[in-house]
Amino acid sequence: MAINNPYKAYQNNSVTTASPGELTLMLYNGSLKFIHIAKKAIQEKNVEVKNTNIQKAQAIVQELMVTLNMDIPMSKNILPLYDYINRRLMEANIKSDVAILDEAEGMLTELRDTWKQVIQINRQQQHGGQRDQA
Repeated sequence: MAINNPYKAYQNNSVTTASPGELTLMLYNGSLKFIHIAKKAIQEKNVEVKNTNIQKAQAIVQELMVTLNMDIPMSKNILPLYDYINRRLMEANIKSDVAILDEAEGMLTELRDTWKQVIQINRQQQHGGQRDQA
């Protein structure tokens, strides 16, 4: 019999009720978390944990790549950036290089922070628009 885990239930619920924008934000946060774990693993010389977490970060970047809406002109600019980050993660894994992970983390943090601003602006416009109609 499964034991109820309130944290796991909350996590599952937050994913199933999140908007597409919030899901993208979760993906960015997940990739950053895995990079952080991988950097710590490199410092601790734990090859298995490093490899696993860099691969998880890569999987997220690849998911971001395949889910890009290429009908939006900005996507054509973001795709090469995701591809570059993915290749750098691969290189960081091969070389166990924290500096390369720092570079990837910096780029993903900028993308995440920009995405967060877009979500906030979108929410303000939606709520502002609703007030105008009332």
